[in-house]
Amino acid sequence: MRIDQELIKNLEAQAKIVRRDIIQMLTKAASGHPGGSLSCADLIAALYFHVMRHDAKRPDWSDRDRFLLSKGHCAPAWYSVLARSGYFPATWLDALRKLNHPLQGHPDMLKTTGVEMSSGSLGQGLSIANGMALAARLDRKSYRIYVLMGDGEIQEGQVWEAAMTASHHKLDNLCAIIDNNGLQIDGHTEEIKSLGSISEKWISFGWNAIDIDGHDMRQILQALKMAEETKGKPSIIVAKTTKGKGVSFMENQVDFHGVAPTAEECVRALAELE
Repeated sequence: MRIDQELIKNLEAQAKIVRRDIIQMLTKAASGHPGGSLSCADLIAALYFHVMRHDAKRPDWSDRDRFLLSKGHCAPAWYSVLARSGYFPATWLDALRKLNHPLQGHPDMLKTTGVEMSSGSLGQGLSIANGMALAARLDRKSYRIYVLMGDGEIQEGQVWEAAMTASHHKLDNLCAIIDNNGLQIDGHTEEIKSLGSISEKWISFGWNAIDIDGHDMRQILQALKMAEETKGKPSIIVAKTTKGKGVSFMENQVDFHGVAPTAEECVRALAELE
């Protein structure tokens, strides 16, 4: 994977489109989770617009890479990249959270093309990713599994059972990513339940851990490449991010964990994302 400046600029531009989509979606819905959606925009843009093998015209293609959004409340970021990749019309984004519409507040794999796993209850994505990674091995397929988790989410016990399982089975076709923005719904993660050194914890569980700046596109691409080249163990990318990234009055504000922008805030945010 060649990483040049033109590629980085293109992906940064795509991530900005994702952020604009998030702001507009949530404002129209008048509900949702802007903070964590904005913090993971660079990561999810890199995956969908460059790294992953996928084809919107063949959503059931058996050799496609799989992406799971374990922190399902940040669905607007996922909906944006799916729409911009061609899985469904971008006009659908205007109907986020409308009754009976495919784009619900949390992803629903039975309603939305391209969604590989329904999510919302935190802590379950890595277990499902393990199953998909084992299935790929049994079927002698080369596709990879990517699962994005929140840092508050790894306070869930099931995550660590799944971490042991992935390491035990040496699932090197699995890459977990932690959106480490340091905030959860009730405040700072270190105050709610201290995470300590995230990387050291995962290394002690037998994982290959990579620390990066989750808004530096070059670092993101390099980390994903390192993960793919690592054999004999699963990889985790601990991405240091900023909650509400890209919108100055939302950055590092826990109030924007689950509060949609007003119409006036939408105008201000979009102006900053020009």
